[in-house]
Amino acid sequence: MLIGHLPRQVRGRAAVGARNRNSPGTATWDTVAPMVEGTSVPDVLRKARETLSAAQLGLSDLVGSVPDRRGMGLWNVAVFGRSVTLVLQNLRTVDRVRFDAWYAPYKKEMGADPLMQYFTKLRNEILKEGPPRLSGSVYINRLDPAIMRQLERSRPPGATGFFVGDEWGGVGWTVAQPDGRILKYYVDEPPEMGMIATRHFQNPPTLHLGKQLPNTTVEALCTTYVAYLTRLVEAAETHFGS
Repeated sequence: MLIGHLPRQVRGRAAVGARNRNSPGTATWDTVAPMVEGTSVPDVLRKARETLSAAQLGLSDLVGSVPDRRGMGLWNVAVFGRSVTLVLQNLRTVDRVRFDAWYAPYKKEMGADPLMQYFTKLRNEILKEGPPRLSGSVYINRLDPAIMRQLERSRPPGATGFFVGDEWGGVGWTVAQPDGRILKYYVDEPPEMGMIATRHFQNPPTLHLGKQLPNTTVEALCTTYVAYLTRLVEAAETHFGS
């Protein structure tokens, strides 16, 4: 199946949200709108779970098999991941004393943790400047005439070139448009290629919860980040949902 490469700015608006026209450079997100006084505990926990689900879906896109969804997947992990903690803090409007006592150790832990701090800064940078610059590498075990013939069968009309291992580890064709734009059309690489693509942040964190991170690829760091947020939401549901 061929997958069209959508312009970055279109994907960003459709998947995340609209800019606040009254305040250039800021963004509003429906799932993290401030809650009014008197909101119930179940309401807050539901909103937190929904926001976490958005981050988890972003992670699924990031590590999934569709290259053109990986960039937006990273965006959603960073943006909605940070929003999880913001939503949970609405519990303070229900019972400030109880919430502050429960949240204090998590707040201290996150404030001192290199991984959590990295993703907070990443979220802010993404909202202000767009997707981060990544480095990467691609390993290909086999790319011979037989494989090229398989790939040639997926060539779309108007293709002008072929690429292997772009910024998101994709394989496909470039197609020139009448207006001069060059679009990417991704195809599934044959398993025999044995292609392995890795992506890395610039200056990634190497510590989390006092331990050395064994893997600092973009995918591994995002997986660890979402796992922490999942445990946080589950802890809130256990503590305040009883």
